[in-house]
Amino acid sequence: MTTLSSPLSRCCYPLQPSSLLLHRWNGGFNSASAKIRHLFSINIGFVSRRTLLCAVSKDAEESFKKTVEVDHLIDMLRDADEKELQKLVVENVLAFNEGFWIRLAARSDTCKSEDDKKDYEELASSVMSIVELIVHKTKEKIESATDILKDILRPAVDEEEEICWPPRDPDVLIRMEKEINRRELEGQLDEGFLAEVSAQLRQAKEDGDKPGLEAMLQKVLQLYASRVLSKRSYAKKGSEVILPEQFLETIITAPEQEWNKLLLDGLTIGKGKVTPEELFAVINKRMERTLIRTEGGSYAQRILSEYLKGIQSRSEEIIQVLKGEKQS
Repeated sequence: MTTLSSPLSRCCYPLQPSSLLLHRWNGGFNSASAKIRHLFSINIGFVSRRTLLCAVSKDAEESFKKTVEVDHLIDMLRDADEKELQKLVVENVLAFNEGFWIRLAARSDTCKSEDDKKDYEELASSVMSIVELIVHKTKEKIESATDILKDILRPAVDEEEEICWPPRDPDVLIRMEKEINRRELEGQLDEGFLAEVSAQLRQAKEDGDKPGLEAMLQKVLQLYASRVLSKRSYAKKGSEVILPEQFLETIITAPEQEWNKLLLDGLTIGKGKVTPEELFAVINKRMERTLIRTEGGSYAQRILSEYLKGIQSRSEEIIQVLKGEKQS
């Protein structure tokens, strides 16, 4: 998990977390949807031929490959029954771009019989209906994720409906953590929520002028990771306490600003009983368990892994500092 090493001046932002994913997907889809319906409502032959001439790629080979891929998808959609069609559309939802609809219209235009042409028009209508339903459900999920994020950030909101970070009141983080724990217990911190927070964090980093907002969203992901990773303990094997595991779990549940002191007090190179090698071994083991227990490529997997990598990086920094002090 990326952290900010320098102290932040307090910054305030309006409580308006925007739904970036919804804006990008839904806005683009609506404009494409209008074009597609227009494409099949007028002389398809004229539109498709004219558009295809404009869309010819400079790289003929690459263009041919894409056309073959689209034709293969269209053939599968045509041969599918109602249940298979829905499954295919969901699995290939990102493939239904303007190029797909242009190719579908072109194939419809080359049909020799009106029945075949009607089949293509019905296929276009069916696929469009399924895609619209997916977009609608995605919109609901993203709006829900935005509302959840607002509730988590609510403790940091001042009287003027602005979010100030770092918070003036130290209890703000405690209340945020309680809200995250409650939402996680109810199963509301799903991939949709993590995608929304991650999207807003990326935007804050790209803007570069809101370090407080960036740190605040990072804190939300850190609190989430701490909560999820602390739900399962490996610190005991029967009646035996596994000291390195217990030490790692103490760090996982602690606020990030306390990591330095915990590492200084817990490692043998400082004042503790756990060797650096033992700590790194249990971190790697926890990383392996995380990769096994989470879906490959998911936001949850990435966020939990980054949090553990953050602990490892901080440990390495502390160890290097302590080694330097002992040598000097």
